[in-house]
Amino acid sequence: MATIESEFQIAPQKFSTDVLLEKYAKGDERTADDIYRRVARGVAMAEPQALRAEIEARFVDNLRHGALGAGRIMSAAGSGIAATLINCFVQPVGDCIQGLDDRGLPGIYVALLQAAETMRRGGGVGYNFSAIRPRGAYVHSTGSSASGPCSYIDVFDASCRTVESAGSRRGAQMAVLDCDHPDLLEFIEAKHSKGRWNNFNISVAVTDAFMQAVEADLPWQLVHRAEPSPALRAAGDLHQREDGLWVYAEKSARAIWDMIMRSTYDVAEPGVVFISRMNEDNNLRAIETIRATNPCGEQPLPAYGCCNLGPLNLTRFVLDPFAKLQGGESTFDWDGLVARTRTQVRFLDDVLDITLWPLPEQRAEADAKRRIGIGFTGLGDTLVMLGLRYNSPEGREFATRVARVMRDAAYRASVELARERGAFPLFNAEQYLAEGTFASRLPDDIKDAIRRDGIRNSHLLSIAPTGTVSLAFADNASNGIEPAFSWTYQRTKVMADGSKQSFAVEDYAYRVYRELGGDVDALPDYFVSALEMSAHDHLQMMAAVQPYVDTSISKTVNVPADYPFNDFESLYFDAWQSGLKGLATYRPNETLGAVLHATAPEDTLAEADFDPLRIAIDHRPKGELPAIIEKVEYLTQLGKKSLYVAVSFMEVTGRVGGEEVTIERPIEFFIPVGQRDESQQWITATMRSLSLAARGGFVARNLQDMRKVSWDRGQVRLGETQRLDGRRIPLWHDSEVAALAYAIQQILHRRGFLDAEGNQVPSRLLARLPRGTMAGHGTTMHAADFETAASSDTGTAEGTATASAGTPEPRTMFGRKCGSCGANAVIRKDGCDFCTACGEIGSCG
Repeated sequence: MATIESEFQIAPQKFSTDVLLEKYAKGDERTADDIYRRVARGVAMAEPQALRAEIEARFVDNLRHGALGAGRIMSAAGSGIAATLINCFVQPVGDCIQGLDDRGLPGIYVALLQAAETMRRGGGVGYNFSAIRPRGAYVHSTGSSASGPCSYIDVFDASCRTVESAGSRRGAQMAVLDCDHPDLLEFIEAKHSKGRWNNFNISVAVTDAFMQAVEADLPWQLVHRAEPSPALRAAGDLHQREDGLWVYAEKSARAIWDMIMRSTYDVAEPGVVFISRMNEDNNLRAIETIRATNPCGEQPLPAYGCCNLGPLNLTRFVLDPFAKLQGGESTFDWDGLVARTRTQVRFLDDVLDITLWPLPEQRAEADAKRRIGIGFTGLGDTLVMLGLRYNSPEGREFATRVARVMRDAAYRASVELARERGAFPLFNAEQYLAEGTFASRLPDDIKDAIRRDGIRNSHLLSIAPTGTVSLAFADNASNGIEPAFSWTYQRTKVMADGSKQSFAVEDYAYRVYRELGGDVDALPDYFVSALEMSAHDHLQMMAAVQPYVDTSISKTVNVPADYPFNDFESLYFDAWQSGLKGLATYRPNETLGAVLHATAPEDTLAEADFDPLRIAIDHRPKGELPAIIEKVEYLTQLGKKSLYVAVSFMEVTGRVGGEEVTIERPIEFFIPVGQRDESQQWITATMRSLSLAARGGFVARNLQDMRKVSWDRGQVRLGETQRLDGRRIPLWHDSEVAALAYAIQQILHRRGFLDAEGNQVPSRLLARLPRGTMAGHGTTMHAADFETAASSDTGTAEGTATASAGTPEPRTMFGRKCGSCGANAVIRKDGCDFCTACGEIGSCG
């Protein structure tokens, strides 16, 4: 279908070009067109040889005229980089430590390893942690009590931070907890602790039943399938329902809702996902259950589902922008939108076949259902260029038409692709078009075609945030479905050396208006920004578009700092009643910062040091590295265990206080092959996490986080500590992870890298140490040496952290945590606190 081209062009602003070159250009690429040709060539490799050249040309043409891939596609497609082209995934987490739980969900440390691998390849991850038994639930295998999902979210958060520190792209995560989980209140309050879960967005999965209970002011039960511990049952009236679920607590639904709302009002989290609506509307509701979303919320996904996204830049379809300046009328190229949408279906379907999949489970899920997500960006600027206010009935009517046209074009194109390539393998017409699914509301001719020919992709539409892509490839057109934040503003940018600088950035529509002779000092009233409209205006735009989007919409509803709480709370009820699938809000306050600033900050930039501890090391250098290996022995509830830990070091040179310094940094932690047992998954994940942290310069902080990890297998004994009376006593840890972290801290302390408390020794002091101190005086350990060491009980390296061979195995202990030895063994004896593990006597009376 022929399209009409607007003759108007404007050169991109320098900041957009800089971002394009830094984030997306590869090799000798210097322009957007260079990137388009590389991406089109890479994606077209999925096509049969006879069609490849023709389809590549179509893809290039589409990219040149408004089509885009999501960030991962534009960055990596056709580049040869071993990274996924998929931005985000949802991955399951089960109720066991490793292996699979009784419902087939991966254990916590299996899930952690899967998440690390996904993020290492560039993908963000969403999870629902509700399968994990609540704090205080009974663990039959060890006779202990569970620590609850929030403690394990701490572990996932630390892992994500290390992946972030290893490269330029921050690992993104979403944590979802069901509205009836017993630990819901702890989950809601978690982000009020400064620094906790910084690498997570969090949301509560809210059901229609819960919202109805809030409306009617009814009690709400917090339940789980896991049995409470004897101590918890003795402390309260806990009982089991007829459906087998244990009731841990019963609270006012309205009080729980108020707690969610007040937290969201204060710190912008948790968000709310209307999980019932997500499942009812799902085209595949007969064969899958949605439990979580990707990190930004626009993609409700099943286990191992993916976000394969590609927006269309709507500003490229505006003909004669700002024609009102000359007394005319601007128009929109609707035929062009249809044509570009249809080609985008094929483009994203091909992406599924050429991308690298971090996990085989992700590939299998994608192959079975072939989800894609075509969206749009630049809606706010498009409305301005057409002379329409974003918060007007005419603006919403236009957005509705855009969404409907794209829906119909995408579904028709997917049916045509099914004729050529076959329907997605799990397609069942009766289930897919059953009353209530999104597909059941399609025009009759499309439904008839689906029944006759099938459809290639189970889902086709998603309105995602497009911040960096819009900035780089659309000259800072408004992001996704959002209106412009501000027409001119300052944007903070992290520089290559880790410092931050602020740059002036202008909105695309604003620049076009000025270029065409408009007076930017007296903007027309259709120039309405995000902060100039009411919260309900934002909500109404979402409600106008959502009926035509088969997944969801990522949008932030901005409210002023003085927005009344009662009005704020009503937003979420309005969202639920409007049929939305989720809502995120932002209210400025002292706790929350922002990348964008409408006014320029004071110039505080100075020449930055390059602290060798903070310089990110992108990858392990080739060849052998100096290393040490030590044997670690400890006692668990199952008996004595031992393993060898290897640490590799490299010299890093930087600048501190204007002086050049060289230090030895640990950059790789691993265990030799041949000694892995049933703990393989968590050990592998832990070593990879530590290695990434070390390369990013955050190993001390990561080890401290690991020291806080608890699990449901009972405590672990490793090392000694000194009581106040001078007597040395065994040291207890809340998990095997925490014990291993302690052992590694001791290794690095003995080498001078950490102090006795596990804190980082400054670079200036490290530079004074003799060369070779960190790496065992420069000895090189080869892989074969590690295997030999792992199979031998002799020749242990100096400073080995061991447990005495003659000590009895630890037994299950009950009581509060001891401040001296760390054991959960403090009881009340003769009127005093007494630790049955180390004999410490505490407060009396």
